[in-house]
Amino acid sequence: QVQLVESGGGLVQAGGSLRLSCAASGRLFNINAMGWYRQAPGKQRELVAAITSGGSTNYADSVKGRFTISRDNVKNTVYLQMNSLKPEDTAVYYCNAEAILRPSGSYLYPPYDYWGQGTQVTVSS
Repeated sequence: QVQLVESGGGLVQAGGSLRLSCAASGRLFNINAMGWYRQAPGKQRELVAAITSGGSTNYADSVKGRFTISRDNVKNTVYLQMNSLKPEDTAVYYCNAEAILRPSGSYLYPPYDYWGQGTQVTVSS
């Protein structure tokens, strides 16, 4: 129904930068919040940053001042600019979107969480 396609991951040295992108497509009616989560080996998935449709943002304490989340509501795309990367930022990064599908007749779909397939970010020391 909704597809999230991520790009921009890769290998970078400590102190370097990467920019992740995530484009949403499908039977979209509206997208509420969009965000980025990450999961390192042996750890739980955690919120990195989130942004509402109005542009309000929220960051994990560990990335404040280094990462910036933004979105293009026309393109249904969310970005994560990651600067001053550290080895502890190494993880699989997942895009998330709370989206509402286009109505089917008179049926109004409730918001639902969609996830991307994940993109690997590796920061070498």
